[in-house]
Amino acid sequence: MPRFYDVFAPWKKRHLEGDKMGTRIGSEKISREDGYLYFIGKDGFVWAAPMKHNKKGRKKKVGNEKISKESGWMYYLGKDGYVYKAKLKNA
Repeated sequence: MPRFYDVFAPWKKRHLEGDKMGTRIGSEKISREDGYLYFIGKDGFVWAAPMKHNKKGRKKKVGNEKISKESGWMYYLGKDGYVYKAKLKNA
């Protein structure tokens, strides 16, 4: 017997089975600190910028691995601490 979401909601199947949005491209694991927003800068390194409620923090480079960026891709730091990339829909 097919599962409910296979028949009535096939778009939810990927979400329920845990399929990731992007592919992992980084090999360096970065540990996160509370109060910082993590992003991949124009230079290709991972940076941490303090959030508004973090008054004492300063912007700092976190990782040593340089990521070569391509146009049409979004780069982000995943919850597990590795860098991922995902294809942009309208790029």
